[in-house]
Amino acid sequence: MDQKKLTKSENKVLAGVCAGLAEYMGMDITVMRILYALLTLCSAAFPGVLLYLIMALVMPEPWDRY
Repeated sequence: MDQKKLTKSENKVLAGVCAGLAEYMGMDITVMRILYALLTLCSAAFPGVLLYLIMALVMPEPWDRY
């Protein structure tokens, strides 16, 4: 049984959070980054930035997958 695990991606721009989310959900990485940026801007920026920082600290690195 192969379970998916949410981790940061090796395809990083900042911390690999958006790319990790995209890989977990099976989405295109660029689409995820654009959606996250739009949602962050539409929510007055602060909640999106805070959520990104929390995910960057909490999500494990990709080499911890196995």
